[in-house]
Amino acid sequence: MRPVTQADELQGKYVILRSSLNLPVANGVVTNEYRLIKSLPTLRYLHEAGAKVILIGHIGRKPEETLKPVFDALEKHLPVHWGGIIGSQECMDRRALMGNGDMLMLENTRQDERETNNDPEFAKEIAALGDIYVNDAFAVAHREQASVTGVAALLPSYAGLTLLQEVKQLAEVMKPSSPSLFIIGGAKFDTKMPLVEKYLSLYNYVFIGGALANDVLKAKGYAVGKSLLSDTVLDGAAFLDNPKLLLPVDLVVDGGVLGKRACGLDQVQPDEAILDAGPKTVVMLREHINQAATILWNGPFGNYEGGYVAATEAVATLIAESDAQSVVGGGDTVAAIEKLGINDKFNHVSIGGGAMLEFLEKGTLPAIESLS
Repeated sequence: MRPVTQADELQGKYVILRSSLNLPVANGVVTNEYRLIKSLPTLRYLHEAGAKVILIGHIGRKPEETLKPVFDALEKHLPVHWGGIIGSQECMDRRALMGNGDMLMLENTRQDERETNNDPEFAKEIAALGDIYVNDAFAVAHREQASVTGVAALLPSYAGLTLLQEVKQLAEVMKPSSPSLFIIGGAKFDTKMPLVEKYLSLYNYVFIGGALANDVLKAKGYAVGKSLLSDTVLDGAAFLDNPKLLLPVDLVVDGGVLGKRACGLDQVQPDEAILDAGPKTVVMLREHINQAATILWNGPFGNYEGGYVAATEAVATLIAESDAQSVVGGGDTVAAIEKLGINDKFNHVSIGGGAMLEFLEKGTLPAIESLS
């Protein structure tokens, strides 16, 4: 990938910048600016170089969702103008008025269904707005969409500073220093099984937590009550007996007549659901974390959004206090780190969830290929 710093004579050129603008919003206000803060270095670089920056991105899953709250948040950091819907008269009029160093944010790309369909005509409409294209949106780098890969095929294309940093940091932990510990949580074992198998061969230990652990415990013969399970059946999977595999040693369950409680692996009742790792599991992981030279972590230990946060936050604190090279990512994982105010205690906090996991599995992503 060519870094944006290698683009010649940016002054006066229209630069289409695809950023990660999918920020959490409540009551019309951005509640967490982490991704926005991560996008600022590339924005500032282009602004100071005198480029006419046309900023595009998406937000949410519903077409009617708007980037206006993100615009309001960005306005506090850099001078930026609102340009409305891509290709609209408002957009074209504001574009014509841009001076060197100006920034124009356009509306949610996913308001047009052609975005997620990777429609070549929509890609052409976006490309017509600029002279060069810069992709700085690692969070969607695993998507083949019009604003991600489509435009890159039509204009001279470069990688933004944040995208380059993400790739560099993740590539480094794919070749870990020993002792190494990979922690993976969350749900959907069917999508994460290849990753587990790969990193059991690369890392000294792989800990499986969250709802993923429910599938493994069930395959090992433990009762899991009403716990969330994937569609994948792991019975007989070769990795189950791998000595590098680590699992919770106790659990936090809820939903039964006994209420919320910590219990052993063999004590889950039929009316209970496993919702977090227990305190003994945190103690077990503390030993591995304190000894590790490399720690890679993606995904929470429990139903984080449901309030079962204790194990995730405890482990986040332990890793932050360790001397290991630490790379972490995933929505709820980052939320825990943000809540604790310890972002700067890790070597790298990724803005990608699915993109991070896919890169760790495959070593590349569609957006990276389109820029190469």
